[in-house]
Amino acid sequence: MRDAPPIVGRLLEYLRRAELVITCCAFGILGSVVFADVLMREFTGSGLAWARQVGVYANVVVTIVGIGLASSGGAHLRPRFADKWLPAAWAPALTRIGELLTAIFCLAFAWVALQVVIETYELDERSVVLRLIVWPFQSVLPLAFLVAAARHGAYGLWPGLRPAERGEGDPHGELPGRPAARGAS
Repeated sequence: MRDAPPIVGRLLEYLRRAELVITCCAFGILGSVVFADVLMREFTGSGLAWARQVGVYANVVVTIVGIGLASSGGAHLRPRFADKWLPAAWAPALTRIGELLTAIFCLAFAWVALQVVIETYELDERSVVLRLIVWPFQSVLPLAFLVAAARHGAYGLWPGLRPAERGEGDPHGELPGRPAARGAS
């Protein structure tokens, strides 16, 4: 099995950092807008009419881009109930197949999301409150799914790039019987 070209690992790390910056900025906007709205309600009795809409858009960005951060850190949700049904020797192949199937799934969803964005663009749909065109905000969806497809495709092609999975509720990936994954991210 070949190791990944070094450029792939670097690109995935740059991508993770970009997702982190985007998510933090969107979360900052979300928190600031909600806080400002609450302050206005407390001091004036009336909130900011646009705050909920901006908060929703910021929350969509946090949620969708945050999915990529979870995947890059091995913290994404995955059902584990069937993990012991097949022989442990099959685990590397099944992990690779699972990553490639996830990449295909994400590509399919990127295509569907792109169709929604195109339709919204063609209809020139606008938000009721802000009167802004909607498609730029929706474009986060196909982009995030495309990035996820690339990430999981890379994990499937070069399993050494795949981060160690973190245990449920364990920020460092420590599970009984498995060494800590602190250096894996």
